[in-house]
Amino acid sequence: MDVTGILDEHKNRFKSIQVERLVPVEFDLGLMACFDVNMIDEAQLRASQKARDTYLQELSREGAQLMINELFSLPTTVDEDSVYATLPAIRTVLPREKPAPKEKPMTRWEKFAKIKNIQNKKKSRMVYDEEKAEWRPRFGFKGVNNDDQKPWLIEVPGNADPYDDQYKARREEKKERIDKNARRAQRNFEENLAVEKGMKPRDMRKRELQSALVLSKGSTASMGKFDDKLAGEPKVKGLKRKFDPLVKNSDKEKSNNMEILNRVSKGEAKTTSVVNVRKAQRAINNAKRSKKQEK
Repeated sequence: MDVTGILDEHKNRFKSIQVERLVPVEFDLGLMACFDVNMIDEAQLRASQKARDTYLQELSREGAQLMINELFSLPTTVDEDSVYATLPAIRTVLPREKPAPKEKPMTRWEKFAKIKNIQNKKKSRMVYDEEKAEWRPRFGFKGVNNDDQKPWLIEVPGNADPYDDQYKARREEKKERIDKNARRAQRNFEENLAVEKGMKPRDMRKRELQSALVLSKGSTASMGKFDDKLAGEPKVKGLKRKFDPLVKNSDKEKSNNMEILNRVSKGEAKTTSVVNVRKAQRAINNAKRSKKQEK
């Protein structure tokens, strides 16, 4: 029985794994990418949509076939589940989406530890509690550090008042530690910010205080002209109160006067009204009532 025709028909159903290119294709197997610089047939791109799609699909299949051929040439590792290929190092340098992060400045403790050659040992997050026979977090919710806050019995120190609440004292002591750490973190943040700007922390705080002082001048009607001066306070220039000019444009002055007249004639109670009738009437009634009480 001759099966040659059947075998040829079965063979023609599959594409060849050998792909030829005029210009050799470059590969970066670390990124699993290939770069094909060969020219594309413009006539195929300008053909009908069906012919164009067929051409692009064939081009993509050939590129994927070239990539698969290269991957099969890599050294492999056999595991119980499958066979894995070891990818080489990446050769293509990809641009970053954002700039590289700056090196974080060291805190005071980190500088001191570096000078004294103190090595920090990283502790595990979970701690085994022998009393409860379970693993518990070192800090935070249900942490081991909170056990001393709620014991059933607390010994009163010898130098303490026996009538003081020791539970309250422990809570206040913990709160003070938290506040102290928060102040240190804020201090480190301000010092690092000053270093980034090329300034000393003291000079930066001085500049912030001066800017806050200048802003506070605008809270008074005189723009701080009659306020008490501080020792060493610099003289602020360009901070003056603005008044409307005495002589205005006739059209603008007429429009302002007409607006006031319309508002008074219509009896509008806006924030720009000159007199608050209800408030004035209330003040008159209070004055009459106080006079009667005096009599």
